[in-house]
Amino acid sequence: MSSILLEARNVYEDFEVETDILFFKVGDHDQVIFHGRNYNIKKRMTAEQLNRLLSHSSYYHVYGSCYVNLNKISSIEDDCIYFGQMGLYAKNVRVPRRKQDNIRHMLKNLGS
Repeated sequence: MSSILLEARNVYEDFEVETDILFFKVGDHDQVIFHGRNYNIKKRMTAEQLNRLLSHSSYYHVYGSCYVNLNKISSIEDDCIYFGQMGLYAKNVRVPRRKQDNIRHMLKNLGS
């Protein structure tokens, strides 16, 4: 009888910025707070890592120190961007109306 061993990935230590993160905020002292579907992770980054992250094409600057993952947005309603099913447990970020229009335009181009 053969058994299959699946290797579990620990998202707290080994997360992928493009696929696992919904949005992030840059804090003081090069600390970044990553927000996933059901977790938040604080991580210090070098200046080089932070610059690479800020220039990543999947992320869009919405205000101050907050960047959203365009690939993870499920809807834009009521001045908020939602990630996942709208409802009690959906994560969301408030976004100025001007930025919402830019994001809608970018999402149309991503879908084309």
